[in-house]
Amino acid sequence: MNFQALDRVALIDDDDAFRDALAERLELDGLSVAAFASAEAALRVVNDRFDGVVVTDLRMPGMDGRQLVERLIALDPDLPVVMMTGHGDIAEAVDAMKRGAYDFLAKPFAPERLIETLRRALEKRALVLDNRRLTALAADDEGSIPLSGSSRSVESLRAAIRRLADAEVDVLIEGETGAGKEAVARAIHNAGRRRLRPFVAVACAALPESGLESLLMGDAAGPSGAFRRREGQIEQSHQGTLFLDEIDLAPRAAQLMLLRVLEEREILPVGAMEPHALDLRILAATKGDPVEAVARGDLREDLYYRLNVIRLRTPPLRERREDVPLLFARFLDRVASRLGREAPPVDHAIRRRLLEHDWPGNLRELANYASQVAVGLGPLAPDSRSDEGLVQRVQTYEAELIRESLTRHQGDIRQVTADLQIPRKTLYDKMARHGLIPARHRQR
Repeated sequence: MNFQALDRVALIDDDDAFRDALAERLELDGLSVAAFASAEAALRVVNDRFDGVVVTDLRMPGMDGRQLVERLIALDPDLPVVMMTGHGDIAEAVDAMKRGAYDFLAKPFAPERLIETLRRALEKRALVLDNRRLTALAADDEGSIPLSGSSRSVESLRAAIRRLADAEVDVLIEGETGAGKEAVARAIHNAGRRRLRPFVAVACAALPESGLESLLMGDAAGPSGAFRRREGQIEQSHQGTLFLDEIDLAPRAAQLMLLRVLEEREILPVGAMEPHALDLRILAATKGDPVEAVARGDLREDLYYRLNVIRLRTPPLRERREDVPLLFARFLDRVASRLGREAPPVDHAIRRRLLEHDWPGNLRELANYASQVAVGLGPLAPDSRSDEGLVQRVQTYEAELIRESLTRHQGDIRQVTADLQIPRKTLYDKMARHGLIPARHRQR
């Protein structure tokens, strides 16, 4: 995996002439420098997500370099801080290193020495941030549960996700409540080159009327640091993915703001004089049919057409019934693991509900049912289906038993026949009757 190179440097020195000259020299060497006259001003910008390193003078009025190091290390112990100091203060610089500073240079120093130190520190910072993101991705593995299964609809969906992962186009994801639209958006993000940058989900239905612009666009720092700069939700997704969930339920004012962002790929923070260009990948989801939302007046027509570059449909569970037992098993294992107990066995009553229920709440309802079973409150009584008689129910049950065995044995016919204790020809006849294909259950 290729790690992303970093080039950001926060430079802090109260000597205006020295700070400006050093910032210019660093920028000539390809570094992106944000210069500050005080530690207090730098702390308004540098946080635990800062994708760069800090260079600070030791002797400064107000908060000095050692105090700044302590504040920054408390904020993020892995943030490299390089100290600049006079020859008479080397002992204090060494003490700062013991407290967590990355390195120090005694003034006067050759700019090349500082640049070499910064390059090493930036490499270290890049590795730290990438490892954190990879850890977050691993922890988010349960997000892959909604896309588990071997049904044609979910296989087509996974194929579309792979094709769209690095396609720099906006995507409109539609589907019923609980069908897994956010899981699809996260899968697109995690499968592409943007996976090491933030995935920012905006719950559009919960956006407030008051303070909306500040929440989405952020606040610019006031003159002389009158108030601190704050990133809005849109800017937080820079170089990553912005997911607009239930965009059709967003307030009209928010829809207008988002339309401008979609068109211009820039934001104007509250109090800023100039817009700020961003690298955005935008995915959006609607609660229902977006065309109907436009007809009702819930979704701006121009916003719909701007978002509707690519449309991706998330199928409901009733269209992927063969995936339900596997999905349930994964949800059940997850809940049992969190509870620190073994997953309970699936009896006939549970199996019957899994096969016969329509799951109108989709994945959300199925996950809730798994939680009920895990804590001993299930199985719940299955609902009757008037359109299926005994023969049809037996056929459905038989197909599910074969499908589960195929999945468990990864399509190995010899093992499946032994498991089900039926002749090979009988198995092939039944698979043909139920439209089951062994290759779909083999490990990819």
